[in-house]
Amino acid sequence: MSAVPSPPAPGRRRFGWPQRVFSQVLLMQLAIAAGVTVLATGLFLAPLSHQLDDQAMRRALAIAQSAAARPTLAADLLASGPAADGPVQDAAERIRRATGAEYVVVMDRRGVRWSHPDTRQLGGIVSTDPSDALAGREVMEIDSGTLGRSARGKVPLRGPGGAIVGAVSVGIEYDSVRARLLAAIPGLLAYAGGALAAGALAAYLISRRIQKQTRDLAFSDISALLAEREAMLHSIREGVVALDPGGRVRLLNDEAQRLLGVGPEATGRPLDEVLGGGRTTDVLAGRVTGTDLLTVRGHRVLVANRVPTDDGGAVATLRDRTELERLGRELDSTHGLIDALRAQDHEHANRLHTLLGLLELEMHEEAVAFVTEVVGVHRTTAEQVTEKVRDPLLAALLVGKATVAAERGVALRLTAQSRLPDRLVDPRGLVTVVGNLVDNALDAAAGSPGAVVEVTLSAEGRTAVLRVRDSGPGVPAGRRELIFTEGWSTKEPPAHGGRGLGLALVRRFAERQGGHARVADAPEGGAEFTVVLPEALREALPQEAR
Repeated sequence: MSAVPSPPAPGRRRFGWPQRVFSQVLLMQLAIAAGVTVLATGLFLAPLSHQLDDQAMRRALAIAQSAAARPTLAADLLASGPAADGPVQDAAERIRRATGAEYVVVMDRRGVRWSHPDTRQLGGIVSTDPSDALAGREVMEIDSGTLGRSARGKVPLRGPGGAIVGAVSVGIEYDSVRARLLAAIPGLLAYAGGALAAGALAAYLISRRIQKQTRDLAFSDISALLAEREAMLHSIREGVVALDPGGRVRLLNDEAQRLLGVGPEATGRPLDEVLGGGRTTDVLAGRVTGTDLLTVRGHRVLVANRVPTDDGGAVATLRDRTELERLGRELDSTHGLIDALRAQDHEHANRLHTLLGLLELEMHEEAVAFVTEVVGVHRTTAEQVTEKVRDPLLAALLVGKATVAAERGVALRLTAQSRLPDRLVDPRGLVTVVGNLVDNALDAAAGSPGAVVEVTLSAEGRTAVLRVRDSGPGVPAGRRELIFTEGWSTKEPPAHGGRGLGLALVRRFAERQGGHARVADAPEGGAEFTVVLPEALREALPQEAR
């Protein structure tokens, strides 16, 4: 025996990947939501810094362009020198204070400052290269100077004739750009946190739904249940058919495939397409309701039960009752044989009493005549049957049925047209057909005036034709197809099971051999059943033909 693993010691908690489907799905969804949020935030922040830098440089360039466009600035540069109280310094400071720039520097063509927030820098050479601006090009850049790192814009300063007389450089403090970036991060993180919270809530709701649908099982449990389900479905001796809400076959186990005569390719196809029309299809599809419904599929007698599922589909189970029905028919035949023996015993007792009386009265000649007559009648009946019906099984059946019919007050006759050679391909099948029809005819004729049942067995080439006529009430026209349906009967069910299968089996037997079974009104009243069985006889051998 394998050892059972001991549970973990109390107080020790083991952490690891959760086993429940609910927990695993929730963690995976939370991880995905968090990952998407972080990725989206990073993708937003990455271009934001560049955008803020670009905005600051463009702002600096716009201030520089606006300052250079003042007509007095170039004139003041040409007319005065770099002084703290000079007109250039004064104009530059006004622009700086009005725009919030870090500095506004005006320089001449040599790069000498004529304005600066720190007046001590006036007259000195600018700290960055002004050559591009002095060459007539506008410049935007992030660079470091005497006031630290800043976003800069440089433009040429032109005189009244359009000649370049200097340049204007405007700087935006870089710390303010960084501050704007940092100020945007909390709001962005708040949005990201809100999106993450919404994603977490959605993940939780979805996981809860999955938890209910999976009954809070672990993946390993689901896998084990699936394996056990497959093993159980394919090992049980009952057919299982599962249908989806659209009536398509969702599952067929091995036994169902055997009972219905279909293969695994039926899965996924509509039930009506797989089985065709008929009672079996109607029972499985739910068009016929009830429990333990009888149906015939091929040569099999099946008992079906159907249960709907929550998703609108259904699961049906099938049990093979063919063997039970065969045993039931054998039981009926045994009962018939017992009835025949009982009738013969009663008849023989009466004859023996009569013979004993004749002998006691010393009427020996009359006793001899009586015995001769009784033996001759019985021998004549048997000889008449065997002369017309050469198959021993059928002949024995008809002789036995004749005795039962006589006990019930019904005359069972074999018509003069009957001729059936001993060349039957399936004599047992024909015995079943004849037995069912004769039993039904006896039930119908019993108790009617002049009760009689006539049987005609004839051969037309290889085709066997059976007609059974009774003097009963007949079959109404509206029920002549219904009586061949499984489960339909006017009789009380026997102890061994349901009724309504005899005529259904007769028709199925005939149809399997390419023939048919029909009922019509008999010429003298009552019902006449006709069964035509092509290929029921084998070809005659040469010695049989002679």
